[in-house]
Amino acid sequence: MKPRDLLLALAVATAWGVNFVVIEVGLEEFPPLFFTALRFFFAAVPAIFFLGLPRVAWRYVIGVGLALGAAKFGLLFFAMDRGVPAGLASLVLQCQVIFTVLFAITVLRERPRPAQIAGIAIACGGMLLIMLDRGLSAPLGAVALVILAGACWGVSNLITRYAKPPDTLRFMVWVSAVAVVPLTLLSLLTEGPRADLDALRGIELTGVGALAYLAAVATLFGFGVWGYLLRQYDASTVAPFSLLVPVVGMAAAWLLRGETVGVQQAIAAVLVIGGMACTVIKRPGRSEGVASAIPEPVTTRTPELHQRSIR
Repeated sequence: MKPRDLLLALAVATAWGVNFVVIEVGLEEFPPLFFTALRFFFAAVPAIFFLGLPRVAWRYVIGVGLALGAAKFGLLFFAMDRGVPAGLASLVLQCQVIFTVLFAITVLRERPRPAQIAGIAIACGGMLLIMLDRGLSAPLGAVALVILAGACWGVSNLITRYAKPPDTLRFMVWVSAVAVVPLTLLSLLTEGPRADLDALRGIELTGVGALAYLAAVATLFGFGVWGYLLRQYDASTVAPFSLLVPVVGMAAAWLLRGETVGVQQAIAAVLVIGGMACTVIKRPGRSEGVASAIPEPVTTRTPELHQRSIR
């Protein structure tokens, strides 16, 4: 990988990792579902006028918009609003790798490699440690919602695999546009129009900055650069950089939000990240087996099951 592209890959992993801290900051000013809707509104609306139509069937755009934009991010924001810390959320959400591989096995009838089976078992062990850690500051039900968000991410990976969008950025912009509608309706029904209006009236610079970061950096920059890298390099070269996302997320939460990591949580993090590495990394010359999954959900060559296999 060229030095410039290496820096871009590191920049995307960093942007997606810090993303969790930014979400936590924004939730201090916005109701969770309304905040999610605003994130996708500002990511989609300005860009739609410059990028044109998505170049894939609308059923795929709608499917990923609902599974990824509305369900995955809606559940994630709601869970973090209910007490899941940013660092823990960045780690637990990576269970999407497990779900993606399992969905590929059951739905697509793909053959898992022994390393993938071992990786799933190791990562599941890490998730179990997290669930058993009673010292966590997050309610167990909220952590379960993050796991459910990971499952929704896995569904979106499967749909994206069928879609095979030729332009990752354009696809993600339209996915964002689709997500705005259900998220806004859910916010009005559950959080109420008064809460949404009060959030807009009382918005401060931190809220504006959080929205700008999520829309421009985490969504448009992140997906755009990731798609570019997947067009330039084999997926097995790009995919391992996704393993840095929970590492950056936990480090950013520690540095910027004062989150602490206990011994049991640290062991769980090693198991989850190690398990993900087993599903993503494969020996040269091996093409069989289930494609690996990556953290952010869209690809160009073979959608995010992991790219050839998308804080």
